[in-house]
Order: sequence, then structure tokens, then C-alpha cells
Amino acid sequence: MKIRSVTHNNRKKVFEVRTSTKKLAFPFSKAEPSPSIEDPITELFVDREAGREAFTYALQSGRTGTVHVDQVLEYNQDPTYLRDLLLYRLTLEAQKRVAESPLSKREIVRRLGTSAAQLYRLLDQANYHKSVDQVLALLQVLNCDVDLVVRTKTA
Repeated sequence: MKIRSVTHNNRKKVFEVRTSTKKLAFPFSKAEPSPSIEDPITELFVDREAGREAFTYALQSGRTGTVHVDQVLEYNQDPTYLRDLLLYRLTLEAQKRVAESPLSKREIVRRLGTSAAQLYRLLDQANYHKSVDQVLALLQVLNCDVDLVVRTKTA
């Protein structure tokens, strides 16, 4: 996700990040180094060298920091980002299990009832067009139980 613009709000002590679809806040306290009254922001810009996926700021002391859009999305509990993170983790686990499995890829394809090309798409961690259901089906074929654990967040 690309950042269109970024501003800072000293009264609220947040960076205000605008993407193509959302306006999100990211608190100064989560940034490293953290801006303060004694060390205010002197420069703030969307970082083109990071493909517009981050913003960089400079403090009066000369220290600089960069915040990636993923940090902003995670802080704001963006559902799309959280889904993609879950899909990424499941895909890495599926890759590991396929490598360890005694089943051939041809047998995995047969049991899934799909094509070899689809199996490779399922195993591609950069592909976010697949569904969680498909990766779960793959893990089931690999003789894995997947348990979803819901717990209260810790600070």
C-alpha cells in the first residue's frame, strides 16, 4: 500500500498518514526516535526511495526515523493487513510442510483436486489473491491440524 501524504499533528502527538483509501494515525510514541516538545520534527516527507511505502522524518537534534506503512496498518489493526499477515504465516508453514512431506507434489495436487500451477500459486507467499480456505485445504492434505487461538492482547 502506497502513502499519498503524511503530516504531523503536534497537539494530538500523531503522524497523520493518508493512503489511497484511508487516513490513519500513528502516535509519536511508537516511532523511533520519538518526537517530543524538546526535540520537534523539522522535516517530514513520503520516502520515494522506499517506493512510497514509508515516511521519513528528521528531528531538531538531527536524528532521523523512518516508519513503514505496515507499522501504521498494524497499529491501526487494519483488517486487510491482518488477513494478509495470517495468509503469509500460513503459506510459510505450508511451504515448510510440503518440503518435509513424504508426498510428491503430484500426489498433493491430486488430493487437492487442482492443477500444479494452482499448487505453486498457493505456495507463493507473495500471492495474496488466494484464500485462507485454500491454504487450509493444502495443510489438511499435508496431514496438519490448524487450531485458531483467540486470546486477549497483552501490552
